Amino acid sequence: MQKFVITGGAPLHGEVRIAGAKNAVLKMMAAAILTDAPVTLRNVPRISDVAILREVMSDIGFDVRRSNGDALDLHVQEAPWPFVSLEAGAKMRASFILLGPMLARFGRVILPSPGGDRIGRRPVDFHVAAMERMGATIAYRNGYYFASAPSDGLRGAHIEFPTVTVMGTENAMLAATLARGTTVIDNAALEPEVDDLITMLTAMGARIARTAERRIEVEGVDRLGGADHRVLGDRLEAETFAIAAAITRGAVTLQGVNPEHLGAFLEVCDRMGVSYEADAGAATLRVIGTGGASLRAVDVRTDPYPGFATDFQAPLSVLLTQADGVSTIHETIFEDRLDHTRELVKMGARIELLDERRARITGPTALFGAEVGIADLRAGATLILAALTASGTSVISGIEHVDRGYEQIEAKLVALGARINRIEA
Repeated sequence: MQKFVITGGAPLHGEVRIAGAKNAVLKMMAAAILTDAPVTLRNVPRISDVAILREVMSDIGFDVRRSNGDALDLHVQEAPWPFVSLEAGAKMRASFILLGPMLARFGRVILPSPGGDRIGRRPVDFHVAAMERMGATIAYRNGYYFASAPSDGLRGAHIEFPTVTVMGTENAMLAATLARGTTVIDNAALEPEVDDLITMLTAMGARIARTAERRIEVEGVDRLGGADHRVLGDRLEAETFAIAAAITRGAVTLQGVNPEHLGAFLEVCDRMGVSYEADAGAATLRVIGTGGASLRAVDVRTDPYPGFATDFQAPLSVLLTQADGVSTIHETIFEDRLDHTRELVKMGARIELLDERRARITGPTALFGAEVGIADLRAGATLILAALTASGTSVISGIEHVDRGYEQIEAKLVALGARINRIEA
């Protein structure tokens, strides 16, 4: 068990390179299952979720190895053990992304109920229903999903999700690439990570197109080839460092992220009075702290992309504690994603939970150091941000959650001038 010890009050200055997107690379690793040709992914972040999925895929019998710094080489020829253990599934929800490609390529897989962050109910019913629409048979017994495809393979189908689901869209899309006929996915997710996966699959020979705003059509092919693909920058990591710059009254240039993917976040920055300079061509975003000027309170509602991401309302709440007036957050995606506010209150934040999905934040509030604990990945980023602006020293436990999605976050922060150390508990 490890902890972060952070002494706040230091403005952050400099440049930071944003790592490859966690929410893209895991799905691309799964996409490599669809071909017997080698696949190379570049700009792969060194995070624990990648290491866990790499171990899961290796246990199935796939060749997955690091090479040349940030590259990951995958070669999937056989699946001698198409099974994921309960222990592995409990570590990360994204292991369920193996369902579609395993059924499409090998015709069977046994997967546990997925784990991951404790942020509310995250059922996989949509994934299961999509595979069943394509002809799969799936039974749930003793904590495992036993899935098999027809002997002649999956078939194209019309899949319409009742609500937008990012991983559900990706699972259906992966399965459809090798299915017989055409698959139409309605109410499909619009996230940039989904489009990056489409780009990779198209390079492998898949026939995929967005034919309407929330419609994806996939014409199945007999086989796919290999690919050499660079993962897009992680917009959620970028937003974390953007807030770190703003909240510490510093100035930080983020490199390796497309500002056009941050539209909803930058719109909130505009309303709050956070200064920034965006350059999509150079893939950079420079965020400048406001100095002595005050930030404006805002009301924020989470929505599927291109709306404000649910993953980012927790880190934003720290910035809202420093805004002048009363702000509100309305979480529409997950019912337990305001739990982090209890830890912020320990640090002096004035936050009132109106119900399980809405919070009222009054600022500006001087935060102070405290001993707090992390319950999920984005809450981890939240408490780090709070500690960076707090007076005194904070001790943060549960940092293994942060390691799931942030590559060497303390080293990047130290390079910008933060006073943060990782210690053994």
